[in-house]
Amino acid sequence: MITKQLIQLMLLLAHTHTWANLSGTVENRVLSAKTPSPTYGSIVTVLSIDGGGVRGIIPGTILAFLERKLQELDGRPDARIADYFDVISGTRTGGLVTAMLTAPNEEGCPLFAAEDITGFYLEHCPNSQDLPCRQRRSSWYGEEIFIGTEVRRHKYLRSIVRELLSDIKVSQALQNIVIPTFDIKLQQPIVFSRYDFETKDKDGNARAFNLIDGGVTANNPTLLAMTHVSKQILLGNKNFFPAKPADYGKFIVLSLGTGSAKVDEKFDAVECGKWGLKDWLYHKGATPIIESFTQSSSDLVDIHASVLFQALHSEKNYLRIQEDELTGKTSSVDVSTKQNLNRLVSIGKALLKKPVCKVNVETGRNEPDGKRGTNEEELTRFAKMLVRERRARLWKEGIVNTL
Repeated sequence: MITKQLIQLMLLLAHTHTWANLSGTVENRVLSAKTPSPTYGSIVTVLSIDGGGVRGIIPGTILAFLERKLQELDGRPDARIADYFDVISGTRTGGLVTAMLTAPNEEGCPLFAAEDITGFYLEHCPNSQDLPCRQRRSSWYGEEIFIGTEVRRHKYLRSIVRELLSDIKVSQALQNIVIPTFDIKLQQPIVFSRYDFETKDKDGNARAFNLIDGGVTANNPTLLAMTHVSKQILLGNKNFFPAKPADYGKFIVLSLGTGSAKVDEKFDAVECGKWGLKDWLYHKGATPIIESFTQSSSDLVDIHASVLFQALHSEKNYLRIQEDELTGKTSSVDVSTKQNLNRLVSIGKALLKKPVCKVNVETGRNEPDGKRGTNEEELTRFAKMLVRERRARLWKEGIVNTL
């Protein structure tokens, strides 16, 4: 049976005269063209990056490896992460990485290569740590607490980001982004997205935002990114047709954590049962209530996504890379001494050599997945799928546009 697609291909061959001409045209497009939308493909590709302060160095190290592998496999030295993912989502420090990967420079290319992410943290985080700052001393339930330095650190980092991004708008992002925050005044999540983020209300007036840490909404934004795609399909966004809203078996999802300190087992029920408000907020250098809700929400998202892909017999389309054996200062989100930052770089590199893990629902611990290789091997496999998908889209787009 001669299908419509075969007829189109035959017409294209007649138009271009020879296979050589066709292959040469496609090869040129592969090396230079912007990646077409999922409309021309068979899968939707998603990258998700957790929140975690200075521990953003860990996923930064992972992404640097992936980008080098994509460049190697695709024969494109200037290939960037944003060329291969349809949606890039990040919370807190993950949102910063997302902006670095998708904000355009004057030439319309990403401001940062993935290999620049670690360098950004190494350059600017120690500066925020060493800022001269007049500290105020406060007494709370008999315990002296120094305040003021954190505010100065955040202001410094915000000024650096503002300088880099200038007046770039969400709508100008090179790829669709999903960055969650929380409006403390309205008591509801606010999601920055290239498709449906509005700065004006229904009457055309400028909206007021009272935003706080996105970790309150989704410290692991994997499911948020996937749901965002489903929402766009339901709204009739042509960039995602002909996929169906819940056709998650056609998704490829890479989810990157920023590490956790489960191995430390810092607290127990007997101890925390004696705590008051102050201890829940700050106890022996830790922030138990914050660490608890961010870790629990991240793990639940991982479990949900893992089970979902297993149910669809597509478990190898989902890869979660997380280090849950951080100890001491490496488990902190804000210890930004050069020594600690370099340790985090080493942890990220070592994580590449570790086996792919999945969360044990009963213990909450990451355990090796005997059916898969190392994180490095799985990232290489993912890179091959991403390159094949990009090339297939360029080929199909070329056929459709020629006809």
